[in-house]
Amino acid sequence: MGITYADLRLANTSRPDMEEVDASALVDTGALHLCIPEHMAMQLQLTTLKQREVQTADGKSHLVDYVGPIKISMLGRECFTGALVMGNQVLLGAIPMEDMDLIVEPARMRVSVNPFSPNIPMSLAKGLK
Repeated sequence: MGITYADLRLANTSRPDMEEVDASALVDTGALHLCIPEHMAMQLQLTTLKQREVQTADGKSHLVDYVGPIKISMLGRECFTGALVMGNQVLLGAIPMEDMDLIVEPARMRVSVNPFSPNIPMSLAKGLK
């Protein structure tokens, strides 16, 4: 499997007057959250909500800022989340991809909408009868 990137837009939902930011994100289904570099958190004027301990692929733990609220838009879909401030590029993890009902197509090295719900994101809510 190759490395997959996806174009997306990020916005500070508490500041609708601010310009949205375009970004090319590394797609990582092994990561959970959206990760953004510090300069992007500053550009979007995101509020630090808490700090979180994060374990990276090398097994090391890091204490990083968790900022938000942030809106992710791509492929005609949106979700609202927080972001970990770390690294030097945007990383799109599994939680926002699930929230937008997106899939990774490894052979085409791209992200697409779920073909079983092409018009509107689908979600599971267990316990309903």
